[in-house]
Amino acid sequence: MLNIFNSIILGIVEGVTEFLPVSSTGHLILVSHLLKIDNTNFLKSFEIIIQLGAISSVFIFYYKHFFSIENLKKIFIAFLPTAIIGFTLYKILKEYLLGNILIVISSLFFGGIIMILIERRYIKNNENKLKISNNISENILEKDLLSLKNVSYKESFYLGLWQSIAIIPGISRSGSTIIGGLLMNLKRETIVHFSFLLAVPTILSASLYDLLKNYKTFSIENFQILATGFITSFIFSMIFTVWLLTYIKKHNFIIFGYYRIIIAILFFIVFYI
Repeated sequence: MLNIFNSIILGIVEGVTEFLPVSSTGHLILVSHLLKIDNTNFLKSFEIIIQLGAISSVFIFYYKHFFSIENLKKIFIAFLPTAIIGFTLYKILKEYLLGNILIVISSLFFGGIIMILIERRYIKNNENKLKISNNISENILEKDLLSLKNVSYKESFYLGLWQSIAIIPGISRSGSTIIGGLLMNLKRETIVHFSFLLAVPTILSASLYDLLKNYKTFSIENFQILATGFITSFIFSMIFTVWLLTYIKKHNFIIFGYYRIIIAILFFIVFYI
């Protein structure tokens, strides 16, 4: 049963993993199974709506950039593919994909392999550019990246297409966006910042849509559980958003690929062996 204590645990999991390329939804599903929480309709809604806490932290860090018309246009273009695919396949996602641990484990495993291969290709193709970029002032670099001027409208649309793949639990919204960005040879920092900004309309629309469709079935206790998960995920995502922004300035995404593979193998052993 999903209670306040479990809500806190899942809130921590959500806050830590939402913006890392490791699939927060996948982790929520796996941890829910470990905690032996019944795979009810409310749990599925909880796993979607709790993400509002995470994006609230992003809005605090990035709110100024939502006042840029240029940024908003690129975010909207990137959001369209996810919106169309997400709303069209909502019932399939809710009934068949959320809660399916085999899909989650498979997505984590193969997504990890792909991330490692794509990152190594990116490093090989951009070795000289990476050396030059390390000499650029961090302040100047961040200002340019946050304006999204390094991302074209065409690239914005393609990043949105890549993000839409993450409707499959375990793929990772940020992970699929990162892979797409690396294939287009965008700077890692640019991809991460764009992924953060794109998360706001994506998660906000998905959470509100699910809430509007199901709130009448929620009890007062359900809302208390949602509020607890929201607050917990908000606090921990604030911490790990800062950590990721610091980490990515000097590191690549390969470690996350290996993490995905290892965690997939561990959970496969736990649940199937």
